Amino acid sequence: MTGAQTAAQAMVDATARLRAAGVDDPARDARLLLAHAARVEASRVTLIAPEELSVEIAERYDQLISLRAIRVPVSHLLGEREFYGRRFRVSRDVLDPRPETEILIEVALSEPFDHVLDLGVGSGCILITLLAERTSASGIGIDLSEAACLQASANAVQHKVQGRAEILQSNWFENIDGKFDLIVSNPPYISLSEMNELSPEVREYEPRLALTDEGDGLEAYRHIAASAPDFMAPRGRILVEIGSSQAADVASLFDATGLSQIRVIPDLDGRDRVVSARMPG
Repeated sequence: MTGAQTAAQAMVDATARLRAAGVDDPARDARLLLAHAARVEASRVTLIAPEELSVEIAERYDQLISLRAIRVPVSHLLGEREFYGRRFRVSRDVLDPRPETEILIEVALSEPFDHVLDLGVGSGCILITLLAERTSASGIGIDLSEAACLQASANAVQHKVQGRAEILQSNWFENIDGKFDLIVSNPPYISLSEMNELSPEVREYEPRLALTDEGDGLEAYRHIAASAPDFMAPRGRILVEIGSSQAADVASLFDATGLSQIRVIPDLDGRDRVVSARMPG
């Protein structure tokens, strides 16, 4: 790329480079990264398309496209990802917020809650979204990763819920006290045998600790099912995101620990996505 190119020409060239690298939806990524390089909103890219790029913007864009071509996720290049209508800062230290996790948010918001616990808080997208949507609620988010805790804390400040969100480094329930009327989690559920099937963006750039238990993908649910009832208020709910083939196993684990009203909720593509259960009251 050179400074003599127009924005439109640069996008065409970038799209071709990304397509050759095997990137899904290369035109979309080329557009988003040009907006980032030019420091404009993505919706304004069409307006700058006829304009020649400055050398500074062209060089910045070239670097971004080079990184995307080796499959660095767009969210890492932008430093943020949108989730439930809000932008969350992300990095290699946390799992990228994903649209399918919004199903868990919808289920959580379908009933009142006052005190929520998020197991494996990561970027904080689940806990912070719930607190932002329920301004009377408070909550705790835990993560084994200190870097993830720092990221979640920064996002809590960004979305102005830091006064109602406590972020703690903890191995599951280890440093937790009290009872909660809502427990949520998107734990590592990819089995070791499935790791090689992931896209390079996920396998190489997202934290392995947040992806897999290095076993059958169910270890986190065993921990959660064994301990959660001790931390649930009467009639309290627990909601966990699952892999599409794990519903029966997770439901069985919850049933074995005395939880009731176990339901499996599909995502918009019809795949099993969330298992919910309730503490008997």
